[in-house]
Amino acid sequence: MSNLNLCKNSSKLHASHLGILALMFTIAGAASASGPSKVTLGTAGNYAILAKTGISTVAPSVVTGNIAASPVASTYLTGFSLIEDATNTFWTSDQVIGKAFAADNATPTPDQLTTAVFDMETAYVDAVGRPNPDFLELGTGNIGGLTLAPGLYKWTSGITIPADVTIKGGKNDVWIFQTSGNLSMDSVKQVVLEGGAQAKNIFWVVAGNTALGTGSHFEGILLCKTDVTLLTRATMNGRVLAQTAAALQMATVTEPDAVKSHGKHNR
Repeated sequence: MSNLNLCKNSSKLHASHLGILALMFTIAGAASASGPSKVTLGTAGNYAILAKTGISTVAPSVVTGNIAASPVASTYLTGFSLIEDATNTFWTSDQVIGKAFAADNATPTPDQLTTAVFDMETAYVDAVGRPNPDFLELGTGNIGGLTLAPGLYKWTSGITIPADVTIKGGKNDVWIFQTSGNLSMDSVKQVVLEGGAQAKNIFWVVAGNTALGTGSHFEGILLCKTDVTLLTRATMNGRVLAQTAAALQMATVTEPDAVKSHGKHNR
């Protein structure tokens, strides 16, 4: 083979490699995420609702995913008309598309719940401690009517949602909302997702309590230092991870990965 042909073949091979590299960079760019790194939930992510002092419902509520209360007993799961499984490791309820757990279940449930609560508290500490916010005191806490890009947001006051709010970004983008106050959402208002944004990548970190108004719709993971209340007919896609109690009033909570099987305690 002549030197000329070798040079031609070398050029073709070089061009082919460049094409492959360009495709790899394109794919990597498409999969990249804007905003902070995600908050790791650990085994707390096995639950649609996890609370330390109890979960109550005014029927009929609908929870898609597992619910759990720990370190309290099943008597603090109120309004669910629980039916104990033969293994004594969980309960079922007509209001839960999944399983219900509490600290008085049989082994290994109590140890699993202790770990889940630890993971929930660890996730809260991580999320509330994220430094250098991209947005500080936006709207002085009133985010109604705004469109929120990926990023870390921080308020030293509460967050109010008196009008629909839009969270807009790609499917891998991340939002963390930190407040040292309460989170309150007015009746029949909505958190709207656009551009592929996903509830599993949205973290609301609330030092006070959270109240979602009658007929409202919410998106994201609630990491709440105290209690969470979903008022009559409120709905949410996400998780309620509360370090005190969670209360549902004919409400609907659907975990972000609801397409998964809910028959397993550890997923």
